[in-house]
Amino acid sequence: MDIAVIGSNMVDLISYLNRMPAEGETVEAAEFQMGCGGKGANQAVAAARMGSSVLMVTRVGDDVFAQTTRANFEANGIDTTYVLSSPGPSGVAPIFVDENSRNSIVIAKGANAFLTPEDIENAGTAIAACSLIVLQLEVNLETVYAAIDFGNRHGIPVLLNPAPASADLDFAQVAKCDYFVPNETELALLTGMPVDTDDQVRAAAGTILAKGVPNVIVTMGSRGVLWLSQDGAELIQGHKVAALDTTGAGDSFIGCFSHALVKTGDVRGSLLLANRYAAVSVTRRGTQTSYPTRAEFEAAPAGRS
Repeated sequence: MDIAVIGSNMVDLISYLNRMPAEGETVEAAEFQMGCGGKGANQAVAAARMGSSVLMVTRVGDDVFAQTTRANFEANGIDTTYVLSSPGPSGVAPIFVDENSRNSIVIAKGANAFLTPEDIENAGTAIAACSLIVLQLEVNLETVYAAIDFGNRHGIPVLLNPAPASADLDFAQVAKCDYFVPNETELALLTGMPVDTDDQVRAAAGTILAKGVPNVIVTMGSRGVLWLSQDGAELIQGHKVAALDTTGAGDSFIGCFSHALVKTGDVRGSLLLANRYAAVSVTRRGTQTSYPTRAEFEAAPAGRS
């Protein structure tokens, strides 16, 4: 198995609006779609569509959404042995997308809140056979920390996507990760520093690098990706494309990056590939529905950097 994704799944409830409502206002959505999402599931699906073998460790509820989520994982070739069940609702994510492709997202964790460190240990044999552990923050922090420690004990590289950003995140735990991948908004929340310019992003990311993380990778949407390591810093320019929906673009980047990293071991090359994969995803609507297969990705226009 290539990648163990330990984290969340959601069912996305997506409304496309001409504009976001003001407080107390009701507006009509031009279109509605329901799909599978959640940061963990999104990253797993992107990696699987690019050709990686993926193990998903997560929890669903006992509702109809659980059936939808399991079927979606299976359709994408993802190992569902440790897609575990809990009483109650599955996680859901109401998403609102305006005419400029900007989105606002609310998450209700549901069963994701019941993924435990014990679940990590119970899946230990399967996780230990993977080459990379990928984590996010839509499950409890103690579970995230348990997964980081598991990776360290077994010599498995760990990638942490600190989303949604949490002020409670322990940077002693972050320092145990090999790859720390926030977007610029998350970086600002975690450091308390401005990120309006490339130089400001570099300064804020540098404070995390100084805490001992080997690779800090900041995704900045159309501005590109900033990679900091002990060897220096590099800004990889974004691709100019006609964006329809940016929902889940960061997850598509992480999924593709994880896939390429496991296959090649080349961080820079993996960043270049993932940068283009995310650019293709924003030209398509939806979350996982916007993630191309390898064949679709290879056939897609590259856009302009």
